[in-house]
Amino acid sequence: MAGFEAQPSLLQPSLLQGFPERAPVNGPPLAAENPVARVVLESSLPHLDRPFDYSVPAELSDTAVPGVRVKVKFNGQELNGYVVERRANSEGSHSLAALHKVVSPVAVLTPAIAELAGSVAARYAGTLSDVLRTAIPPRVAKVEKELLAGELDAAGTPELGSSPADGWRAYSNGAPYVQHLAGGGTPKAVLTALQGFGPHGWPALVASAVAAVRSSGRGAVVVVPDYRDLEQLEAALESVLPKSDVARLTADDGQTPRYRNFLRLLSGSAGVAIGTRSAAYAPVRDLGLVVCWDDGDDLHIEQRAPYAHTREVLLLRAEQEGAACLMAAHSRSTELQRLVEMQWAVPIEAPRSAVRSTVPRVLNTADSFEQERDPLARIARLPGAAWRAAKEGLDRGPVLVQVARAGYAPSLVCETCRELARCNACQGPLAVSSGAAIPACRWCSTPAPQWRCTHCSGTRLRRGAAGVMRTAEELGRAFPGKAVVTSSGEHIKAAVPDVPALVVATVGAEPVAAHGYAAALLLDGNSLLRRENLRAGEDTVRRWFNAAALVKPASQGGLVVITADDTAATGALLRWDASGYASRELALRKELQLPPAVRVASVTGGRADVGHFSQAFEASAALPSGTKLRSAGPAPLQPLTGAAQLPAADADVRMLYFIPYSDAAAATRAMRAVKAASAAKRTSGPVQLRLDGVDVL
Repeated sequence: MAGFEAQPSLLQPSLLQGFPERAPVNGPPLAAENPVARVVLESSLPHLDRPFDYSVPAELSDTAVPGVRVKVKFNGQELNGYVVERRANSEGSHSLAALHKVVSPVAVLTPAIAELAGSVAARYAGTLSDVLRTAIPPRVAKVEKELLAGELDAAGTPELGSSPADGWRAYSNGAPYVQHLAGGGTPKAVLTALQGFGPHGWPALVASAVAAVRSSGRGAVVVVPDYRDLEQLEAALESVLPKSDVARLTADDGQTPRYRNFLRLLSGSAGVAIGTRSAAYAPVRDLGLVVCWDDGDDLHIEQRAPYAHTREVLLLRAEQEGAACLMAAHSRSTELQRLVEMQWAVPIEAPRSAVRSTVPRVLNTADSFEQERDPLARIARLPGAAWRAAKEGLDRGPVLVQVARAGYAPSLVCETCRELARCNACQGPLAVSSGAAIPACRWCSTPAPQWRCTHCSGTRLRRGAAGVMRTAEELGRAFPGKAVVTSSGEHIKAAVPDVPALVVATVGAEPVAAHGYAAALLLDGNSLLRRENLRAGEDTVRRWFNAAALVKPASQGGLVVITADDTAATGALLRWDASGYASRELALRKELQLPPAVRVASVTGGRADVGHFSQAFEASAALPSGTKLRSAGPAPLQPLTGAAQLPAADADVRMLYFIPYSDAAAATRAMRAVKAASAAKRTSGPVQLRLDGVDVL
């Protein structure tokens, strides 16, 4: 069980703050065979991140098998855990406490998932328990009764509903890739899909690949960012596979449906797992293919420790189980470009002739031709070209309008000096929720009816940016009589009908029109590009491509108008060259030694705690001599709001480490050991440790 091997530094008794309860002198009779069970506790404490030995009473011998949930006594408490191994004897010399209870006879932790969870914990310097919390859904007893009663029957190899290579023939290497899957191969590829709707959209392509691997008798795992993508994918899979062969794994469905589908996969009654982040750990039998759609979406990042990314989990799983891999998106992240340049994965792209016949025409209002026609295009929120595209598009169908911000006026500035208006209570930004609303703080919700600027003493406010509701209001006046639909925040729509309407959506919340949009207006481009983030350009290009892929081809009048300065990101969309932009970005990151050319670790916490962790890490014996570490910080986590303001003594700080891939394994082992030792000895406060966080730079 390689996934459960603890680091040597974690096995020292002096580092442990608790031990399993000692066995009584005259304990219950033990199991005749393999009377020792190794148990992983459900505890996020770093120094307890290893299996502990317990004796197996004879009465639990048949049910305490590897993978089942159990309860044990530990340091005076009753804790949950998983049996990971049964063995003949213990490595320790002291007497063992007995297993207290087998919670369920269902072995929910398979050896493959156990090994994967251990690999993920090692890569992200986390604990195995934290990974298993994501991998295995909460128990629902009545669903287990269905399994034990035999109501979940195993399914055979399903019949294909259509030819699996139909939609792939438009892509170079596309049809051979699917044929390789159907033949039992394990190819690894990065797909740049052209369309997000219709019979040749990305859901149909993924469904065809899954059907091909199912025809070879193997299973598949497909992970998407959110429920809207999940609905599209499920509908596409139902056209090529029996509905009973597909199991959804998402927390949005509730605990009972999620656990039922988990057990269906575990028992083999379903062979395809689809869902959001946790579906990457689905217990699919004889796994043949893992798929990740739109890996650049930050919804793929687990929000709890150890903050694993779905893409990396699936890459680890593909290597571990010898499965094929498909990373698909409309654009290409720099992480996937790195895999292509390493020749780990084969690029699957459409030739230029297919691109020209499939994608819409893209127009930039900042180019020289449009500037001559409309000199005010650079400062107008809706330039003339965008207005004409919307007007003409409404004659043919729905028109998509992408904006950067939700709300009505998400930021306000002083009308006199143009400084950002901030709350007097917490220094948060002020905003208004409607045209007649009183300005209020976005952080603490404190109203500011009598606001005064701290820079010039001005009292009048103006909008610094327009949100989706304000944009919808303005478009409703500009196009009287036309329906206006909004999609943002908690009111995101998955689809819209194919009727003339203005669909105003924030980035990432664009609904799908069954036959495509007639036109799309990509507003606030400069606001997206100017964010203070290393990935601002890369993420903006991804969002633009995702929206543009929902528009009809140029041959059907499809038009995309982008309002942004003439930059490399804008040029990528104009040429429809996502791979070229990713290659350029990766080359710059390599030159500057920034992620993903290197790995990055962030240590966040109090200044003294971060200093203690950093000192122990840099002096760790687990780091081989010659390990190359480049650090930055510690620096205040929150930016200062005034020129003369000093950070508080107890303010959180962040330390960054840039680690070459060749030294990453040793560095993460050292970080895990230092964090465990610090937690056991309680020499300093806890710190947050994140590997490869996309929001730290």
